[in-house]
This record gives sequence, C-alpha cells and structure tokens, in this order.
Amino acid sequence: MSTGMLLAIIIAIVVVLALAAVAVSLMRRRRHLRDRFGPEYERTVEESDGRRTAERELREREKRHDALDIKPLPPVSHDRYTREWSSVQEEFVDRPQDAVHDADRLVTSLMHDRGYPTEGFEQQMKDLSVEHGRTLEHYRAAHEVESLSTRSRATTEQLRGAMVHYRTLFDELLTDGGRAQPSRS
Repeated sequence: MSTGMLLAIIIAIVVVLALAAVAVSLMRRRRHLRDRFGPEYERTVEESDGRRTAERELREREKRHDALDIKPLPPVSHDRYTREWSSVQEEFVDRPQDAVHDADRLVTSLMHDRGYPTEGFEQQMKDLSVEHGRTLEHYRAAHEVESLSTRSRATTEQLRGAMVHYRTLFDELLTDGGRAQPSRS
C-alpha cells in the first residue's frame, strides 16, 4: 500500500471521527437544553425559524440567567410571602378580579426579591424559563386571564384558574422548585 493511499485512509478516518464527535456533541447539547428547559424547549423550537435558532436563543437565555444573582429568600421573607399569599387567596372570595391582580403583583415581587429582573412579561418568561420551564405554562395562562380581567372579560371560573396557575409558579419560586438552597455566608 502506498503512502498516499495510507494517508487518504487515515484522513478519511479522522474526518469520520471528527464528524461523529460533532454529532455526539450536538446531541448532548440538545439533550441538555431539553432537560433544562422542559416543555419550553419544544415551544421555543416551534416559535423559531428552526431548531438551530431556537437552541441559540435558549443558550443565550442560559448565559443571561447565569449572570443574574438569583438567591434564596431569607426565612423572614419566605414567611411574609406565605402570609401575603394567604391574604390574596382570602381576597378572592369577595373580590376575585382584585385577587388575581394582587396575585400577579405578588409573583412579580417574589421574582424581584429572588433576583429576577421584572422589566416586562416576555423577558420575565425568558428569564424564568431557564430554571422554571416546567411551570411557565401556568404563568402564561394566569397572565392571559389577568389581561382579560383588566378589560373585565374574565369569568369567575377563569379567575379561579388563574389563581391556581399563579399559585403553582408562586410555590416553585418560593421554594426554588423544591431544590435545596446553597447557604450563602
């Protein structure tokens, strides 16, 4: 076998191995994004011009999120939020629209105290998607009803549903999804 032929075979093997490494890397990255973002991964892919664009967007969300100072609540704040939520739930009996608006404000306040920026709903959704992708549909549904309520177009049943949806995100933000919080000294 000539040196040229041997070199061609080696180059072909190296190219195949490099392509396999790239494919494995892409599959791992995609699996990481699916695991991290949950249902938000597929939603972003559906709303994008393609999987690559969606995955680039999700990686940008991760970078932005990693730069944020997301922190656990001190016990006194945790207790205060728990009491405020109870108050909002009690308010629902007599003033359901007001209760939904107050639930929205309470969730936004909780996000802010945890370290999430709260400059607009779409950005809130993107920032939350990194750690709370599995509960975002609850937040979207609650926000939609809250918007209807602002125009006095939400039914009592929709308002009740919004409270349930807000509660799901509220609980996850309050407990950080049940994950143990690192202690910060």
